[in-house]
Amino acid sequence: MYEFIEGNLEALSPTHAVIGNQGMGYHLSISLSTYERIKGQKQVRLFAELAFRIENQSPTAMVLYGFSDPSEREMFRLLTSVSGVGNNTGLLMLSSLDAESLSSAILNGNVGLLKSIKGIGEKTAQRIVLELRDKLGGKKFQLHATGSAHTGSNLDEALTALSVLGYNKAASEKALLKVSKELGGSATVEELIKNSLKIL
Repeated sequence: MYEFIEGNLEALSPTHAVIGNQGMGYHLSISLSTYERIKGQKQVRLFAELAFRIENQSPTAMVLYGFSDPSEREMFRLLTSVSGVGNNTGLLMLSSLDAESLSSAILNGNVGLLKSIKGIGEKTAQRIVLELRDKLGGKKFQLHATGSAHTGSNLDEALTALSVLGYNKAASEKALLKVSKELGGSATVEELIKNSLKIL
């Protein structure tokens, strides 16, 4: 239904963006990768995917997902086509690893890396590899890199994102402080979160 939504970036957090376009505000759930790419921009274009939120096997709401790159959206579609991988899990996977890394892990049968993502057990990881390896054979998932300015609130934003992803606040704070010391003051929100996820 929506190919992309372009307009003013009215609000942004590590989990969602609000884009204003002709008097309407579109709320899109986003991954950490997309967050890092659009952070600091005034005008953005997000490639959209409209999906249903399912509760008790019945659709309860429509949710818009936004991606800074068509490759990321394509990976989201592939991941959510696998039985047992819902929309939130697909987005969490793309917040833990970018589309290129996920593609490489699937093609190489790296079940261990997929299992390291919260909510992905061994059977689900094996199913993802089994079902998507052939589909990924001819595709390239190289994302377009963009710069991101560092702000003093990166630790706070990373903590908020980890809380939204379901991690304990105290454990997240401890992991973030450790990672922050290792990476230094120039670490982006995405770097802080991805390295903290390896500890949590």
